[in-house]
Amino acid sequence: MGITGRRHGADPCFRWAEGEGGYARGVTDRGDDAGGQVTGRSAISAAEQVAAAAVAAAGQAAQAAADRLRQMPSDGLDETLRGMAARLREREAEVVAANADDVRAATAEGLAGAFVDRLTLNADRIAAMAGQLETLAGVAAEPSRVVVRDLEDGLELQEWRRPVGVIGANFEARPNVVVDIASQLIKSRNAGVLRTGSSAIRSAGVLIDEVVSPALADAGLDPAAIGLLREPGRQSAFALVREPGLIPLVILRGSGESTRALAREAAVHGVRTLAHADGGAVIYLDRSADPALALRLIEASLDRLGVCNRLNLLLVQQESWDAMLPLVTSLAERLRIAVSLPPHGHPLGLEWALEPGREATITMAPAAGAQDAAAIANRETSGLAASIVATDGAAAGRFLDAYAGTGAFWNASPRLLDGFKLLSVPETGINIDAVPGPRGPVTFRDLYLRQYAIIPTSYPG
Repeated sequence: MGITGRRHGADPCFRWAEGEGGYARGVTDRGDDAGGQVTGRSAISAAEQVAAAAVAAAGQAAQAAADRLRQMPSDGLDETLRGMAARLREREAEVVAANADDVRAATAEGLAGAFVDRLTLNADRIAAMAGQLETLAGVAAEPSRVVVRDLEDGLELQEWRRPVGVIGANFEARPNVVVDIASQLIKSRNAGVLRTGSSAIRSAGVLIDEVVSPALADAGLDPAAIGLLREPGRQSAFALVREPGLIPLVILRGSGESTRALAREAAVHGVRTLAHADGGAVIYLDRSADPALALRLIEASLDRLGVCNRLNLLLVQQESWDAMLPLVTSLAERLRIAVSLPPHGHPLGLEWALEPGREATITMAPAAGAQDAAAIANRETSGLAASIVATDGAAAGRFLDAYAGTGAFWNASPRLLDGFKLLSVPETGINIDAVPGPRGPVTFRDLYLRQYAIIPTSYPG
């Protein structure tokens, strides 16, 4: 599927958004958010002017570099990705040192442990990033032209894939996302302008300067093809979604309200957005569930508390509640996870990853059966992912048939709804729209425009 704007519903995790316009109140720019209180369009401040100029300059440079990227043979693009992997390993010390400065600053500010975990890079995570780049380099490129059917008069209909040109990305303070998104853009032949949360700006700068830009240059590409906005503060995030002529599509990731505010601002300016705002996964324990497997999957789904596909809502079939409650609470105590039990003083689908200081929490609630559990997940959560734990195939079938979210799992952790775990390639985010379009982890395969061409059958191209 190509890129299309979609009117969004309530609180999806990753949307093609074409909002209603206007502004919304955000939060301070700690790294995950656009930040700040936005109350209306008044005189443009000096900071906004600086941000607008920086975005325009980066967009123009990326636009100028995009044509060479579009024409690069696929094997040249793959060599660029392998060059990024090699430089990531060679420059590990520089990357870790810059990241340590970011982590120290975030810790001194008293930012939450889950936030600091997302921010942190270490040798193991850098090795994983390099490995993912090499894996992506080995994935075959999508065909740029496909014959659809023969027409009369010696003509044929073809479907052509064309890159967008320049894609923007505003994302949370997760340095690995710099490499994830840069690699997806390069693989899809798109240039880009990136903006991360202020807490990760040192790490992001080193990754661009020491890894991405040199690899592009070594491949004969313009390093400006992937640019980074280095001005801290929310102004650059809003400026990024106000340049439809330069940056027609912007990927938005981060916490809910600020991302939604950016999506609305983008719509005012005619910029399409792929907005990753909300998540939170569900596990339902059927009465037929193997308790040992259930506990293993719960633990596996809480390995990282700041990610959108972690366990958020645990549903238990009512008749198994008394047996499972002590097992779950004992596990939670060992993992240092709080369990919110009925009666709940909050929405069932409250996303704990976005609650500062309360990230180490899950909600536990009863369900009458498989269909009721699916209905609760559909109604109360963002629709990211839900899993049933059951040995009863009929119950599993009822749950999977009724659940309408992006990822539906049986005896598996919802943490598997991840680009690399699911598709063996990095992702730019997860689309959970309930309308036609790319759904699930969005990868390089989705970042294109569809064009129909009618040409002579004998045309050699």
